[in-house]
Amino acid sequence: MDNSARAWAPKPGLVGVGWVLTAVAAGALGWSATSGDRPGTLLLAVVTAAFLAASLHGTVVRPRLSADGDGLRVRTLGGTRSHPWSRVDLRLTTTRRYGRDAQVIELDAVDGQLTVFGWVELGTDPHEVHEELLRLRQTPHSAG
Repeated sequence: MDNSARAWAPKPGLVGVGWVLTAVAAGALGWSATSGDRPGTLLLAVVTAAFLAASLHGTVVRPRLSADGDGLRVRTLGGTRSHPWSRVDLRLTTTRRYGRDAQVIELDAVDGQLTVFGWVELGTDPHEVHEELLRLRQTPHSAG
């Protein structure tokens, strides 16, 4: 069975759209600041900061999740956390959001860290990722 590493991250196109929206919001913020519209400027500042944070996160934490026969690695803004398979519980959960069923992967580490991955963070269907993770978990590590 294949024991090679797998990795998942937000789709580059989605991150690119985030950066375009950040630039558009920043331009609108500049225009609003010169027009004297204080409430509009405040609203655009919040929107620009949100787009910037989401785009920066999608760019910096690539890949968001990676795995091989040894275990999982989760990348965050604070660094990368590694979890051996024996110290992590993996669940595929379906929740109802905005009238639609949404699947997420819950990674519950022994150290108390719960991390939830949806399709945006993984760049693909969480169900497919969950199946791949289960295959990797069952694959014995080959020393080499």
